[in-house]
Amino acid sequence: MNLSNTKKQRLKAQYGEWAIVTGASSGIGLELATQLAAAGFNLIINARNEERLLKVAQQLKNHKIEVKSVVADLKDKDGVEKMIQSTRGLKIGLLINNAGYGTSGLFVDASLDSEINLLRVNCEAVLVLTHFFAQQFKQQGRGGIIFLSSLVAFQGVPYAANYAASKAYIQSFAEALAVELKPFGVDVLAVAPGPVETGFGQRANMKMDNAMSPDQVGVSILAALGKRTNVVPGLLSKVLTYALRTAPRFMKVKIMEKVMGGFTKHQRSGVG
Repeated sequence: MNLSNTKKQRLKAQYGEWAIVTGASSGIGLELATQLAAAGFNLIINARNEERLLKVAQQLKNHKIEVKSVVADLKDKDGVEKMIQSTRGLKIGLLINNAGYGTSGLFVDASLDSEINLLRVNCEAVLVLTHFFAQQFKQQGRGGIIFLSSLVAFQGVPYAANYAASKAYIQSFAEALAVELKPFGVDVLAVAPGPVETGFGQRANMKMDNAMSPDQVGVSILAALGKRTNVVPGLLSKVLTYALRTAPRFMKVKIMEKVMGGFTKHQRSGVG
């Protein structure tokens, strides 16, 4: 699925010459970068894996655009600063905060270093990049910021406690900034997808059934930017979201316990 010419033209007119996509080497990040390249955006793309990122850059250049590859781990302050420095002198109009990862299983058994690094990537790096580019967008009088939230952001989620909490931060942050930045011509969108076929499940040690492919969600995300402040891409995600909407919060937690318990059952032997 691809953006229509009308949607491509609207995005380019509203957000300008350059877009940043973190976590662009696979999954939703790669799909969004590909769609933006087809719309004529020059791109700054980021990932940790240099070989994979450079391969993606070559593919994107087939659209006759400029591509800057920034190999950096956003859990490190130096990596975040490297991202910022890579944009000096460029007219950035769009920031896509896509990089992130999850952990799963019992929090008490988790690696503390891994859980802290999760917060650095999912929250702290997003905070720093957003603060920097929001200032730039405010001065320009236009810009767009996309945040990758999640269906797990709306309640506590047993067996993914820290990950869900990190996405709750992102969801709340995005909703507030959508109001604060609107008077300055800056559009903010929070995206809350359900399971998507990316490297996420493997890294989080989850087995996810009925996952969507990235090309099923990319167009709906970009089409919603500037039109809405929240989007839930995918039919299954919408059904689950609306089913949970009227449930009491404690019931949402119990429902998500069952859902996440199914994803992580293979690594929780002995857990009831």
